[in-house]
Amino acid sequence: MSKFFYRPTVGIDVSADFSVVAILAPNGEIYRKPFKIMHSRNGFDYLVDQIKKAEEEFNMKTGIFMESTGVYHLTLFHFLKDTFEVCILNPLITNCNKNSGIRKVKNDKKDALTIATIGKFQNVKYSSDFDVEIYTLKSLCRDYYKFTDSKSAFKKKLSTDLRVIFPSYSTVFSDITGKTSIAILKKYSSPEAVLNADRNELINLISTSSKRGLAHSEKTYKKLYAAAEDAVYIGLKSPSLFVKIINTIAVIESLEIQIENLLTEIHLLMRSNEVSDEFKKNVQLLYSIPGVGALTAITIMSEIGNIKGFVKPKHLVAYFGLDPSVSQSGKFTSDRNAMSKRGTRIGRRALYAVALASIRKNRKGEPINKVLLNFYNENMKGKKKKVGLVAIMHKLINYIFSVLKNQKEYELRDPKIHSKMYLNNKSTRAA
Repeated sequence: MSKFFYRPTVGIDVSADFSVVAILAPNGEIYRKPFKIMHSRNGFDYLVDQIKKAEEEFNMKTGIFMESTGVYHLTLFHFLKDTFEVCILNPLITNCNKNSGIRKVKNDKKDALTIATIGKFQNVKYSSDFDVEIYTLKSLCRDYYKFTDSKSAFKKKLSTDLRVIFPSYSTVFSDITGKTSIAILKKYSSPEAVLNADRNELINLISTSSKRGLAHSEKTYKKLYAAAEDAVYIGLKSPSLFVKIINTIAVIESLEIQIENLLTEIHLLMRSNEVSDEFKKNVQLLYSIPGVGALTAITIMSEIGNIKGFVKPKHLVAYFGLDPSVSQSGKFTSDRNAMSKRGTRIGRRALYAVALASIRKNRKGEPINKVLLNFYNENMKGKKKKVGLVAIMHKLINYIFSVLKNQKEYELRDPKIHSKMYLNNKSTRAA
């Protein structure tokens, strides 16, 4: 039974510019017909007045429920949370209940009543935590990944355009967006420009950009000149295509500046007093896990938020969308169940990167995480690589849950020794 069963409840269907509010009396009847409020100072003040009227009439505190709707609900939630008990519902929960009637009716008023009914009568999970600084970190990290993806897309676009007008250019530079390559393309964007360029001037540009010796620069110049000759012979000749090259480079450079600004702001915020010491300690605990970098630790921790909201490791597994989907009907049980992928996408992406790093070796040939690498090699034979990586991600979730719950840094320990220590502790407690 919901703890709000004997209390007046408020359901809010949040939109971008306005919300629709429904209020139920303690007995479950409609106390106030659904009404609209604008997302403005007057609208928020009016809502507070209506909620306080209901509390005074019934002499009870209300429970306020709203969906997590991207960013639209944040201002209203932040405005109400210090005065009332406000609960955030997962949209998956409300969507399962919105079509419970026989008639096909879908409008904001009905949705507000449905949200209030769910909060009042159903014992559902909800969230009431909101930390502005953690939300800011999460937003900055998500923007970082978005801009990184955009940069990758434009790098592919640049590579595609060069294959059309400068086919052999990729044989000269392994990284076409490297400092030397970009410097050449900005000044000599066509094969003809490379062929007509002053030899010494071009060699000097290569030497200055790459910070390599004269011999390396001359060798690179010869390869570039030969590629330009091939391009003049087999490449497409169109001035408009050369403009595309310049524009794409400008976009890539702009994205690099934005990415650098985001990284700077993330690290400044982490060093400031605005972020709690508890959060900073948790980031350091994650950083102690081999394969987890500084930015990855911040990303994962900002996506998790408060670890106290997760009772068991499997709850964290579900939050990251790593829990298997289930398909069963009668005697049929599917054996091809993919991940649900209903959790945090960016958190899952960061965890995937850690999983990849965990089964690699460093430049000295030493494993990043010997335990996980052995597990991967021993148990994943004959299985697809991604299946093995998902298993590693599950292991990492257990590590993350353990270090955060126990507030102890990660210890690289052989599984057999770990099992022996666990059994010894269990027998000691029983005694």
